[in-house]
Amino acid sequence: MDKEKFLLIGKIVGTHGLKGDLKVYSYSETLRVFDAGHSIYIWTAAGQEQVHVIESAKPHKKVVLLSLKGISTISSAESLLGSDLFMEKENLPELEEGAYYWFDIIGLSVFLKDNTFIGNVTSVIPTGSNDVYVVKNPDKNNNKEILVPAIESVVLEIDLKNERMSVDLPEGL
Repeated sequence: MDKEKFLLIGKIVGTHGLKGDLKVYSYSETLRVFDAGHSIYIWTAAGQEQVHVIESAKPHKKVVLLSLKGISTISSAESLLGSDLFMEKENLPELEEGAYYWFDIIGLSVFLKDNTFIGNVTSVIPTGSNDVYVVKNPDKNNNKEILVPAIESVVLEIDLKNERMSVDLPEGL
């Protein structure tokens, strides 16, 4: 499996019932990645790869209950405990205008509006009201992070084609 073409979307953390349902801790904000009929790629703790088609998914407490074609017994479900779940990036749901997947943002070069390079996005912090982009400059030895709020007044432009972001930082950043 070429992992560059896939996105990690969850981890199997338990089983539910006797018919092979899986408890999945989802890394996605939406259940749409678990829509029935989608293929899901499983990388087991033992290093095996499997592909299954999703039959159904529903929220349950802090996990997703996932039913997969070909997994119909508790023993077959238990063999997948600890496995990571992946989806092909090309099959991810379409986003609204101006919304981006984190994997598209991480790695972008960040420039001030005067075109001064300040670093690259190394991670994203969800805060509830808006995300915050963590920007580090690999050329500076001080490991200083710049936290850039992902709001329209600060992030002026995101250009995925040219892998860059333009920002207007508030005073003090």
